[in-house]
Amino acid sequence: MSASIYAFILTFSTLCGSRVVSGVLSPPRNVRFTSYNMNLVLRWDPPDQPASGLLYTTEYSSSVMGYKVVCVNISTLECDLTDLKLFQYGRYTGRVRVQLGTESSAWVESNQIALDRDTIIGAPNVSLFSNGATIEVSIKDPVFRISSFRGVYNLATYNITYWKDGQKEKNQSISNMLQNRVVLINLDPWTKYCVQVQISTERHPNPKPNHTVPSAVVCESTTIEEEAPWVAAMVTFVVMTMAVAVVVVAVVYRKRISHFLCPKDALPEHFKEYLLAHPNYLDMQNSYPPKEIFDPVSIIADGSTLEEGLHLEAAGTSCSQQPDTT
Repeated sequence: MSASIYAFILTFSTLCGSRVVSGVLSPPRNVRFTSYNMNLVLRWDPPDQPASGLLYTTEYSSSVMGYKVVCVNISTLECDLTDLKLFQYGRYTGRVRVQLGTESSAWVESNQIALDRDTIIGAPNVSLFSNGATIEVSIKDPVFRISSFRGVYNLATYNITYWKDGQKEKNQSISNMLQNRVVLINLDPWTKYCVQVQISTERHPNPKPNHTVPSAVVCESTTIEEEAPWVAAMVTFVVMTMAVAVVVVAVVYRKRISHFLCPKDALPEHFKEYLLAHPNYLDMQNSYPPKEIFDPVSIIADGSTLEEGLHLEAAGTSCSQQPDTT
């Protein structure tokens, strides 16, 4: 009878409790380090037989130091280590244990993670700009929590895939592009094209879903077909020909042009002196008008004089009317 009771108690404690027969707490499961855009988060799953009131404590270590405590007595199932001044090329390992009251479980270690090799690179931001029968693809790198994208992956390239809207099975691709601006040419006018970009790094030459995230699909339509290349070439040729002709004329007729622009005929010296002389406006303002010099004249009229004058005038008139007999 006592054996049956003991077996019942053992089964009940195994199914409903968080302790094993020895009284040690069950440890957390699936302890792992994860990294997205250069952050670092330690995650885990609860014990097989979780109970209420469980708390967790975490520690981490690197290739140059031992374990250090990070999160203490937390109830969540993750601990963010990103703000601990991590090194982008560091190698890190974490561990977690369960606590209930004064009892603790054994430590469970995580995988070792190398940030530059194991972080998941987020999707780039892609913008499209239509220009006639071409489309310009503008790419912005993801933002990292520590360092910068190009600071870690300075040789990263872009794999660009594009297709006509509704015809993804007939897509075209451009691989290993270093420039973040690419122009898609040889497109059909008045056609809608869709584009998707994925990053490739020297550490991940073949992008995988668990290492790099492709961008969202972005679509844009082309417009009128651009002018044929020979039109631009012809315009350039005409402009260059005119420029050469102007230079030749200037060289051949340089003397005549020089004489026309800079004639040799000079003004007389007294003209130059007069034109170059600066008038003294102050003297002109202070000067007086010239003095007029004249003699007084008096005219006296009397009867005899006036009468003699009339006789003379009459005589002169009559003489002038007589014919000359000499």
